[in-house]
Amino acid sequence: MTAFAIDQADVTGTIGALWIFPIKSCAGIAVQQARLLPTGLEWDRAWMVVDPQGVFLTQRDLPRMALVRPSLDIAAGVLRVNFPGQEELEVPLALPLVASAPQLSVQVWSSHVQAWDVGDAAAQWFSRALQRECRLVRFDPAQQRLSSTKWTGGIQAPNQFADAYPLLVTTSAAFVALNDRLQAQGHAVVDGVRFRANIVLDGLAEHEEDFMETVWVAAAEPVTLRLCKPCARCPIPNIDPITAQISPEVGATLAQYRQDARLDGAITFGVNAVVAKGAGQVLQVGQCVGGLLKFD
Repeated sequence: MTAFAIDQADVTGTIGALWIFPIKSCAGIAVQQARLLPTGLEWDRAWMVVDPQGVFLTQRDLPRMALVRPSLDIAAGVLRVNFPGQEELEVPLALPLVASAPQLSVQVWSSHVQAWDVGDAAAQWFSRALQRECRLVRFDPAQQRLSSTKWTGGIQAPNQFADAYPLLVTTSAAFVALNDRLQAQGHAVVDGVRFRANIVLDGLAEHEEDFMETVWVAAAEPVTLRLCKPCARCPIPNIDPITAQISPEVGATLAQYRQDARLDGAITFGVNAVVAKGAGQVLQVGQCVGGLLKFD
């Protein structure tokens, strides 16, 4: 973080956790560091599972996707994928050779892009795990999916298979506050990973990200993130990431205090962000952050 950023910061804290979700809607990986790309953290949402028509699949309809657990083996150059009762699947990290790789037309929300088909072995593995016909695809960097500039302040922010923005930021205090409310109503506490944030900030107030416009990160070179749009929550936080069982009390509790006028009363938790400066830098757990507050 530059001296200027420190002088100008309204709030300060640290990166408490970093999460990568290599396969859209499958389990995540907690990492100590990750390279920041224009599309978000490296390897995040680089793969996606699609149905025979090329439409993306998610935990919203298939909660068992939470049990698909990827792990990165950078030294071996593979993504290892596990599911209870099945042999481990290995997927190359290297991008396919453009001249020989088969491509599919795939859909993620309203976006239609070409993606690389990972192959029949992966398709059969995922079809067994999810108990329906599907295929695994890899994002093609030649394709372009941009976040809505209505929210990014004009920044041209590319995405891979994330819903709409490169990053999701929240605070550890927000998880604590939710669990306090759950316990007060006689419910069990839940793990914050349910909210699938990439960056979890420590040392800030509950949901202080709601009021942050800019976040600086004290990396080797300046990193600036623009927090742009509150994240409207679907039913996925109701799904236990360990068991894939549904806990409707999570969403019901959020509805008691997280209706967001900025999104016409939608339930929000965390804020989507884009990379304004610092692509190529490495983010690490423990790095200092500073933020500018904005009150509408």
